[in-house]
Amino acid sequence: MPSSTAAVNGIRMHYRHAGMEQGKTPVVLLHGWPQTSHCWHRIIDKLSAERPVIAPDLRGYGLSDKPRAGYDKRTMAADVSELVAKLGFGQVSVVGHDRGGRVAHRWALDRPEQVARLAVLDIVPTREVWRRLDLGIATGYWHWFFHLQPDLPERLAGADVAAYLGYFFERWTYQRQGLDAAAIDEYVRAFSAPGALRAGFDDYRASFPDDAEADDADFDAGQRLTMPVLALWGSEGLPAKMPALEIWSEYANDVTGGPIEESGHFVAEEQPERLLARLHPFLRG
Repeated sequence: MPSSTAAVNGIRMHYRHAGMEQGKTPVVLLHGWPQTSHCWHRIIDKLSAERPVIAPDLRGYGLSDKPRAGYDKRTMAADVSELVAKLGFGQVSVVGHDRGGRVAHRWALDRPEQVARLAVLDIVPTREVWRRLDLGIATGYWHWFFHLQPDLPERLAGADVAAYLGYFFERWTYQRQGLDAAAIDEYVRAFSAPGALRAGFDDYRASFPDDAEADDADFDAGQRLTMPVLALWGSEGLPAKMPALEIWSEYANDVTGGPIEESGHFVAEEQPERLLARLHPFLRG
């Protein structure tokens, strides 16, 4: 699919795009860790049949720049906000998976006038992960605590990038054939680039204090998501072990959603047709 690079918010951001000739509200797809915008390859063409689609590599990921700072979600959200404005769009719908879902959540809180509709895939709000922390959640989200550590994750994971990422691709999937060999090779290549592992871990390291302080301040002030929200998760993934829809209802005025059956974490690749069946009507409004 076509791709381009734009200078936004002090970095060069790479993005894939399709259907840009259509005069409709675009959808922006935000990937998570340990992936890039390539993770949307099974759904982007079908989404772009109805609307423009923009799928950036987030700051620090893929072919986008990997600066030494700016991995708080407010800055990462500002990156994509500036990208869509530069492309000439005043309002967009946003679909965010994993870390991209956390960027999307912050974007919708900070700039609700720009985000018409928000879909979050296989996450609950970051604040709720910390607040509900128990043995079960800590066991499932152990990598958060490891990635928060300075220097050590790069040293250990850097010794064998393919083996480290492969652990997550194997453990977090239900439909194992969903992540084909070519996709895994793409992610390993991306995270083998200079600075890529560090940038991905810095995404997690920004959780404290920056992201936590912003999330707590908004919640304490009663700020909620005002646009329609669709929360979806893999039936075999970590959020399925929590009352995910109930949790999102504490953060959004209008939330619907549910599980994507027979899917683990990587719903866009494991169950693309089932995901599209939920996204299409939501994005049409």
